[in-house]
Amino acid sequence: MNTIVTCQNCAAKNRIPADKQHLTAKCGKCGSRLPATSGTVLELNDQIFQQTINSTGLPIMVDFYSPTCGPCHALAPIIEHLAQQFAGRAVICKIDTSRHQQTAAQFQIRGVPTLIFFKDGQQIDQVVGAVPGQELEQRLNSLL
Repeated sequence: MNTIVTCQNCAAKNRIPADKQHLTAKCGKCGSRLPATSGTVLELNDQIFQQTINSTGLPIMVDFYSPTCGPCHALAPIIEHLAQQFAGRAVICKIDTSRHQQTAAQFQIRGVPTLIFFKDGQQIDQVVGAVPGQELEQRLNSLL
């Protein structure tokens, strides 16, 4: 889904594709920096995972989940809230391990939910299991 962002400098409307919303956007007309468009959880797949991790200077938290996992469902609203809370400061992503097994295997995901934190393309931290939102917030703040 594309997002339309209005430039605060020249009022031009800019279309931001869903898979690019984690990047710093510039106005196509005047070149000014656009306000952060994220605030939603970015759904990843095997094909775009590494590109996404390496394409931003912002810290990234990836939720490795399964749609049949009870704790994953319990954690989902917390992940959504963190995406809104850290919009423009961090990128919050998720990847379905049952559909995208190549990336899950690359990171040796044995249990879900598993949350992996990245900074500058490098894995910094990892949490396995449903943890309180405050703990995830603290881990994200430590990467800022």
